[in-house]
Amino acid sequence: MLSKKLILFFSFAIFISSNSTAQEELTWADFADVEFKREYNAIYELYFLVPKFGETIKSYEGKKISIKGYFLDIAGNGEVLLLSQRPMAMCFFCGGAGPETIIEVNFKQKPSFKTDQIVTLTGVLQLNSEDVDHCNYILNDTTGELVD
Repeated sequence: MLSKKLILFFSFAIFISSNSTAQEELTWADFADVEFKREYNAIYELYFLVPKFGETIKSYEGKKISIKGYFLDIAGNGEVLLLSQRPMAMCFFCGGAGPETIIEVNFKQKPSFKTDQIVTLTGVLQLNSEDVDHCNYILNDTTGELVD
């Protein structure tokens, strides 16, 4: 009788631990769950688009997620790495897309990806509405793989 209870307990523990480490696969539509308001920043003496995140995207904050997109090395030296919904020529900085179409990426180890390669990245989602020196979406502890 004791062994059945132990088996049940361990089965339940394994199920819980596997679910807590699983990541959610998000799409760019999930990141569009945001509205922007222009606000003046006295430090930079400029107006910035400040996000008000929707409930759907807020539900993923602090969770491990994965998303597919275009890898961008904005500075060309590996210092500013982004995932974009669109390739470099059409991204937020170059082609007029919105700030909800890019994610700042902090890798566990710098990858060997090249700009405009399609990749799937997995990491912990951070939402940023305060620090204008960083993107609104940040992916921390990130790993990635090249999409064939």
